[in-house]
Amino acid sequence: MKFTPRNLAFAAVVGAAYCALTVLLAPISFGVVQFRVAEALCILPAIMPVSAWGLWIGCALANFFGGYGLPDIVFGSLATLGAGLCAAAIAKNCPQPLGFGRCILVCAMPVVWNAPIVGAVIAYSTGAFLSAYPLTALQLAVEEAGVLYLIGLPLMKLLPRSRAFMSLARA
Repeated sequence: MKFTPRNLAFAAVVGAAYCALTVLLAPISFGVVQFRVAEALCILPAIMPVSAWGLWIGCALANFFGGYGLPDIVFGSLATLGAGLCAAAIAKNCPQPLGFGRCILVCAMPVVWNAPIVGAVIAYSTGAFLSAYPLTALQLAVEEAGVLYLIGLPLMKLLPRSRAFMSLARA
């Protein structure tokens, strides 16, 4: 992963897009029920690994506007970073577009990371962590999977076929 000025600019644009989408769609992005459309961008590290860092910053900034405070800003954004770095590792040295199996794995990473971590943050905020955590984590996994497989998976197949996008991502 090279941190050239162009790559950093790409990561910054991804982070800004994540933050903007999350805040603009705040009614469905924050709360116990979350359908955070911006999570579909978590497939981008499979195409451009440096975007994982942009997602991390974008998520931290977006969570600043959410209602769960410092735990969500820190742990929620670290979950997004972990998912992004895993997505980049899954796609490393693979031709684009990725095969269907790898696409499924890349889309699973935000589910695997966010459900337990963000689920814990939300359950903790209820004041009834032990009783709320299993249902909160499961609910978040279903919501996250919905976003990733309904929006992210088609993006993973379409974006690498776009000459304009790939010229930005690979330059």
